Amino acid sequence: MSCKRWFPVILFLLAGQAGISQKIIYSEPDRDDSRRMNFEIVGKVGGNFMIYKNTRNKYWMTVYDNDMKQVSKTEMDYIPDNDRLINIDFFPYPDHVYMVYQYQKKNIIHCMAAKLDATGKLSGDVLELDTTQLGFASDNKIYTAITSDDKSKISVFKINSRNKRNFLMTTMLLNDKLDMLKKNRYAIPMEERNDYLNEFYVDNEGDLVFCKFTRGNNDNINHGTLYIKKAMEDSLFTRDLDLTGIWLDEIKIKIDNFNKRYFLTAFYYKESRGNIDGLYFFAWDKVKGEAALQGTSSFPEDLRREARGESGVKMAFNDYFIRHIITRRDGGFIIGSEAYYTTSRFNNWNRWDYLYGSPYLSSYNSPYYSPYYSNYLWNNRINSSQAVRYHADHITVLSFSKTGEVEWRTVLAKSQFDDESDELVSYQLMNTGGSLHFLYNEQERRNNLLSDYSISPEGVMTRNPTLKNLDKGYDFMAKFGKQVSARQMIIPCYYLTNQVCFAKLEYN
Repeated sequence: MSCKRWFPVILFLLAGQAGISQKIIYSEPDRDDSRRMNFEIVGKVGGNFMIYKNTRNKYWMTVYDNDMKQVSKTEMDYIPDNDRLINIDFFPYPDHVYMVYQYQKKNIIHCMAAKLDATGKLSGDVLELDTTQLGFASDNKIYTAITSDDKSKISVFKINSRNKRNFLMTTMLLNDKLDMLKKNRYAIPMEERNDYLNEFYVDNEGDLVFCKFTRGNNDNINHGTLYIKKAMEDSLFTRDLDLTGIWLDEIKIKIDNFNKRYFLTAFYYKESRGNIDGLYFFAWDKVKGEAALQGTSSFPEDLRREARGESGVKMAFNDYFIRHIITRRDGGFIIGSEAYYTTSRFNNWNRWDYLYGSPYLSSYNSPYYSPYYSNYLWNNRINSSQAVRYHADHITVLSFSKTGEVEWRTVLAKSQFDDESDELVSYQLMNTGGSLHFLYNEQERRNNLLSDYSISPEGVMTRNPTLKNLDKGYDFMAKFGKQVSARQMIIPCYYLTNQVCFAKLEYN
């Protein structure tokens, strides 16, 4: 199998695993970079690295050079500090960044867009995209902004769920100049009491893709529908999924822009609230207007024994969640999943309560609904007030052909846990073009050591040498890392437990 076949975007070929070396460079913590600081790694812009920081009502864009020396720190004083900032999204380009943010002033939610130059300074005027009137103060995200893989399209939308039987959705499609290409308003019928929407995606042509699904009383999905909103059309296309005889967990979507397909996958059960049996697949060919793939792949017993950790063989995948989907140019795909759960002396862990219960459904109390509640505990920095232990165990990676046949499977055995917070557990994926690198903390002599395991295109796993410059006093929040170029990743760290800094990991 060639690297070109496996990785559709990054086509850099490596001479061999032995030729890879890694280097880490740390930034100096700023006096404002405390543990309570909110941050987001924006990306690589103009050859430097941009990081957004927020402490209380102060907002900054900080720029670091290739040696992680601070080049500039610009206060974002155009964000109203006396009003309620609700959410902010960043979309980096080679020489600038677009920022879409929303805030509440009195009873009006304002959705704004701004352009920042490579130094983090405001470029041009702030643009108001839309407003929404509310009768109360809200911390819930009203607008959602997403971008296509090639950054040519930005979609901003909101969903009015005041009528629980008929959601009203407003979509705005922008190009890479922030010009409005199309604005639509349409209804999404929610016939069943347990109807939900999942995450939304936009392809390179501006078509919006999402799923509506129904959970029965057992919390498993027993009905699902693919929705497609074509860029310049005013109607929604729907296609029901065939779930005869099976139930699904959470549905994950991946857009395959090269093959012009929409790929859906989920863990499936043969009986309600049973044990996870395998993976369900569905691929929609947008050119032909038909299903290109639909079926299931069960987990064999030998894989279950290898992936089970502390669980029994039949229950081996009951703690697993799908983390990554990689599509290939030949139509094949790779799925990475991780065992992730909590333990507490107050409550026994339950997959259904954990995944589908509070706090995920809190947004339904608002007349505006955000679908982005899935995997809340994995994607957000939170601290628990209860005595909770967070666990992140084995990673299982499976490669499939375009027809859904298993090509290879690999289990990366690990055991991570932390009390009160999940910031230092789990992993991040780094795609260097010839290998998939899994970066996560391993404990050695009571210290967290950032480890690097790679998987080749043939499914061969290698433990790479210890990363250079792993200085003492740094604890890596690997899962919040972001790949910013073909060979570079920025990873946030705790320095001496109470300050936040950022490390550049570079593969040479």
